[in-house]
Amino acid sequence: MPIELIKEKCAGPINTVEIGRANKRVVRIGGESAMPFLLDEGLMPNAPVVALEILDCEPVEWPEALKVPFGSALKDPVRWAVKCVKDFGAEILCVRLQGTHPDWGSRSADRVIPMLKSIIEETGLPLIIVGGGDDDRDNDILPKVSQALKGENCLLGTATQNNYKTLTATALADGHSIIAESPIDINIAKQTNILISDMGFNPQRIVMHPTTTSLGYGMEYVYSIMERGRLAAFIGDKMLAMPFVLFVGSEVWNVKEARDAGRTQGINWEIATAVSMLLAGADLLVMRHPAAAKAVSRYIGLAMNGGPKK
Repeated sequence: MPIELIKEKCAGPINTVEIGRANKRVVRIGGESAMPFLLDEGLMPNAPVVALEILDCEPVEWPEALKVPFGSALKDPVRWAVKCVKDFGAEILCVRLQGTHPDWGSRSADRVIPMLKSIIEETGLPLIIVGGGDDDRDNDILPKVSQALKGENCLLGTATQNNYKTLTATALADGHSIIAESPIDINIAKQTNILISDMGFNPQRIVMHPTTTSLGYGMEYVYSIMERGRLAAFIGDKMLAMPFVLFVGSEVWNVKEARDAGRTQGINWEIATAVSMLLAGADLLVMRHPAAAKAVSRYIGLAMNGGPKK
């Protein structure tokens, strides 16, 4: 007599978020009604997506193993972006405006905006755009970027519990989606989503960034927080029903195991971290080494098709 497996029932799916302009290329994330790759229990209409990250300034502090694939293109963000598309098959790009940070030159919006417009023109890809990490500078630069790219439907970040109003207002006015960041805390993640929504921002345009760590640095705690959030969404908590974005590359290549042990271990460290986050529910992974990104994209393809064929 066949045994009928018990299947979890979902009260509501994860929101589907679109990034990109309709008459160009659009990437969709979210929409699932089951835990990752459990395709017998629910739907995953949109496969997780890997984005390659570029900086608006030369990444002089990157380890040599990470610089080699990009060569001299690292000196020019537009060339770097084109290389990500033509040589590495990127479907979406993340531009980190590190050069706007006071420690990296305090670049003005007048320098940043033409660069971003050129990337969109040359690649036609949807953009994730994140600030340099200084609240004052981000609150000055990101609204100007948002206005200049109105209609491009970018994913802008990051909005935190203590610094969300400026970015939320400008993303709302200019038709962009927003990244809501929280410090590995499910209650703060939910509260940040509520605060952004209370400003009239559509919850279905919010992507959660629960922050992460690299493999071996407390990643199991990140995993458990993401899993709790996803399970809460499936039983009906609409303020946790947002897709997840994780900046895996920046975390991995800042740890000594990736930086100091040579090319192969760094790539493997990024792959292992990314795959772990996929299994926790990540919808969008921002990665740095193209070989790692390619391997993870292949893993996603296999997992979406039931695994390797015997």
